[in-house]
Amino acid sequence: MYKVMSLPKVTNAGGPGPGGLSADDAEQEAAERNLIRRCVDFHTPAVIDLQNRLFRKACRSHHTRHSAEYLQPHSSCLRRMGLPISNVAAPIPSELYLTYCAHVTRAKNSTPILCLSWTPGGRRLLTGNQEGEFTLWDGIHFSFELIMSAHDTTFRSMAWSHNKNYLLTSDGAGNIKYWSPSIAPVQSIDSHNNQAIHSLSFSPADTKFVSCGDDSTVRVWDWATHTEERVMEGHGWDVKSAQWHPRSSVIATGSKDNLVKLWDPRAGNCLSTLYGHRNTVTKVAWNDNGNWLLTASRDQVIKLYDIRAMKEISSLKGHNKEVTSLAWHPLNQTVFASGGMDGTLLFWNVGAKGSEEPAAKVPFAHDMAIWDLQWHPAGHMLATGSNDRQTKFWARNRLGSSQGLGTDDRKGTEGAEVLDAEIELGNHVGIVIGRRGQTIISMQRATGTKMHVDQLRKVLLIQGTARQIETVKKRVNALLDRVSSEERRDGMMPM
Repeated sequence: MYKVMSLPKVTNAGGPGPGGLSADDAEQEAAERNLIRRCVDFHTPAVIDLQNRLFRKACRSHHTRHSAEYLQPHSSCLRRMGLPISNVAAPIPSELYLTYCAHVTRAKNSTPILCLSWTPGGRRLLTGNQEGEFTLWDGIHFSFELIMSAHDTTFRSMAWSHNKNYLLTSDGAGNIKYWSPSIAPVQSIDSHNNQAIHSLSFSPADTKFVSCGDDSTVRVWDWATHTEERVMEGHGWDVKSAQWHPRSSVIATGSKDNLVKLWDPRAGNCLSTLYGHRNTVTKVAWNDNGNWLLTASRDQVIKLYDIRAMKEISSLKGHNKEVTSLAWHPLNQTVFASGGMDGTLLFWNVGAKGSEEPAAKVPFAHDMAIWDLQWHPAGHMLATGSNDRQTKFWARNRLGSSQGLGTDDRKGTEGAEVLDAEIELGNHVGIVIGRRGQTIISMQRATGTKMHVDQLRKVLLIQGTARQIETVKKRVNALLDRVSSEERRDGMMPM
């Protein structure tokens, strides 16, 4: 929810005017007193949930559940909104699919955000960037708090222990570090032959943890002694993701060899291999029920497996580019979010009332790949980190809003049909992309379109309304004409 927060009064004893304030200072102070600071406060909904548990009947019977009071689509009902957990018995899509962009953060001298994690309790968000730096953001007011150097090379992953007493991080040079909750370094380990470590995960008891990397191995470590216990080999290429089962001694891994493997960390052998994907497996994620395994791949498909029967439950197709990130909802076991290489954010429901189509879609969530996404522990907010150097916070829709809940991706923001178009670039592909993609990113933000450069065909692919596409064509053609005229002028100059 939004709050109007009054700023402290500042007076200048030596200045003119009543109270020591000049006329300009008095106007500025009056404006600052009514300044609206954007925040998403979950304390009030948490108190509402506690009151409901004490003073309302449990919604267990059919009669009680259908007679439950629903919030009306009006701003006056904001104060009566609880946390998503209050409606798990009868989920409301607008409370589980977070399609409203609450805030966008970007640090100075920013670089791509490769991993992120909420601190214990969800009070702050911790992000790791390509320069190996920690950035700490306030999880309610979204203000910047801290930046510090953590690794010598790029971040790859971070994982909190289940008891929230320690944090593990890894980088692109095979280094693993232990951190205390106050973000103080505790221990450093070098492993995986100094190659990138892509994933870390704790065992259910927090006594062990697993790591995987570009050396094609999966390694099991003892937490207390900081020693390597077992090296499991079986993948034929880089291992991109690994996650320990939430309650059992089973580890799931996904690799560049298109395989998903299940491992026994005690014996060190492979229990089973899943052959469902046709390209690199980028992410694996266990559901909290311990029975479902979610896998994502560069073949643009997400697959859901039931490990009790070792069979595929569903194959989810909704991304137009490779899937780069996955995260289950922390409270509802049938809902998860996924991010793609093209910056698309999707929400899925795979329960009994779900489907194989996305339940909600945000097509322009980021300008570039979403490398990581994490739910707030309360389930009311989602944080995403992207290659466009931005960290975004996503919240529930305002009451009465259906933003993102319609899955018709062929309709623009104004109801106009979304079209596809191409522009031939010739030998000027690099000019349109720009340094670190800045030219094409700024053009996307200015026009509201989605663009991608096919470097093999040397064409610019555009997705947007007819009006937006026409604007992009004018801008790109003007850019190409300017570059061509400069080249002709340079060629006519005497040597």
